[in-house]
Amino acid sequence: MIKVVIADDEIKVCQLISGLIDWESVGMEIVGVAHNGIEALELIKNLQPDLMITDIRMPGLDGLELVERGKQLKKDIEFIIISGYSHFEYAQSAIKYGVCDYLLKPIKKSELLDTLNRIREKYRMRTEQLSNEEQMKIRMQSDIDKLRSGFFAERLLQTRANQENIQIERCNEDYHFKFQKGYFQIFIVKLDCEYGELFEDGTKVLEDKVAQILKGFLGPECFDMEICFQGSRIYCVLNYDYKNKKTVRKQLKSVLDELVVQKSVFYTVDFTIGLGALAEDINELKYSLKTAESAIEQRLIEGTQKLIESMPALSPSEDDDLLPEFSKNMESALETLDLNAVEASISLLKDKALNKSGASGCHILHLVIDACNIYAVITRNFKFNIQNPQNFIENFSSHADMISSAPALFEYLSNVICGSVKSVIETKKQADLKPIRTAKQYIQQNYMKPIGLKEVSSVVGFNDSYFSSLFKKESGKNFLEYLSEVRMSKAKELLKETNLSIAGICEKVGYSDLKHFTKSFKKYTGLKPNEFRKLYS
Repeated sequence: MIKVVIADDEIKVCQLISGLIDWESVGMEIVGVAHNGIEALELIKNLQPDLMITDIRMPGLDGLELVERGKQLKKDIEFIIISGYSHFEYAQSAIKYGVCDYLLKPIKKSELLDTLNRIREKYRMRTEQLSNEEQMKIRMQSDIDKLRSGFFAERLLQTRANQENIQIERCNEDYHFKFQKGYFQIFIVKLDCEYGELFEDGTKVLEDKVAQILKGFLGPECFDMEICFQGSRIYCVLNYDYKNKKTVRKQLKSVLDELVVQKSVFYTVDFTIGLGALAEDINELKYSLKTAESAIEQRLIEGTQKLIESMPALSPSEDDDLLPEFSKNMESALETLDLNAVEASISLLKDKALNKSGASGCHILHLVIDACNIYAVITRNFKFNIQNPQNFIENFSSHADMISSAPALFEYLSNVICGSVKSVIETKKQADLKPIRTAKQYIQQNYMKPIGLKEVSSVVGFNDSYFSSLFKKESGKNFLEYLSEVRMSKAKELLKETNLSIAGICEKVGYSDLKHFTKSFKKYTGLKPNEFRKLYS
């Protein structure tokens, strides 16, 4: 028997969980009940349970600390957390600590039972309590699951997917489906959040929860269904009886309602369902998928947390008339590295795209990605170095796919491009400064010689007039002023620290005329060389 401890500061909740399940039928027994965190930790220490079902917040010991310290006492203990609607930050943190699942109040029997069954199978596999026959069944089921998932890869999701006609009987034989004549339909559950917000364990727990919800609401209404997880999209293909059309539609709305409830834990995630076109022929699933994708992209216009009906799978080429003007404006702005003009060109594109009659989410998404591509091409033409040029578009597209509104998408485009332009400007500035640094270093090493503008310009590879202008711009003083400053600084040093004659110092700092040196020194310091020596030597 799997030993279970229940921990909740509400006695009625403990009683509810205890009475909700026939524990013996799932191979479990309740060995203890605790009403605060300290009691719960003590029960772990004394009873060594295999599973603890605990509220995320309890008196005596914070739920997160209970999970962490509980795993120190018994490494393989599993935790199911119970979360209220206001405890999302605790629940998500608990998942990072290794919690295997969560239940939202009010607790549902079907959800708890499904979770317990999964934990039981995991426990039996870990403790090698499965018979050879059971192990064989698990391996066979794993192989079948891979085949069924392969249906998406081979027939639907890949650009060059198998184009042969699909026969229901052959599909059932090859992929182990139980498809029958009736309706076929694809829908997509889209998860939107800040890129990278979902950590690996959190994604796995959320995927399990979504799969549980989909199967619970739709499984009983279908001949068969299959779920495929890919990035921030959860694809689902349904096959159901003609008479179940309205019921499935109703259940999809219930699925959305249940997904929105999950925001109490994954509060940064927005859920949207994009419903593909209904098909009576299994070979029309590809079109159902395209219309589901278009529906999902429409959330950029209509908003998230909605069930969006199938949208025509339109070509993004209808927005091409906006791109030539954007390209021209962006090229002009980048030619002079005018950051304000760069921002203005993106803002103009945004205004025209969002105010365009009949704008769709599909067009907006492709327009923004194409605009980013245009920027990348122009920077290459100008030979500007941008960070990770090979991954620039790929990274942009991945981040953009997690954004759930058109204005936010254009804001992201502006942030990425303007950030890149700032980096280009800074790189160019550093490149322009390098010859100035070289010139200054040469002057500091050769100030004692009769060097001039022509010689130093030649050292850095520029003509006299351009170098003189660049030096003044970057240094704030012209070449002769800087040379005099270096010579005067060295003269002050020699006057303070040596007994050299004024004439000797004059020669050492590059002056051939003592009278000119004296005049220059007084102009620079306000004192004649001998007066300076009396004061500071």
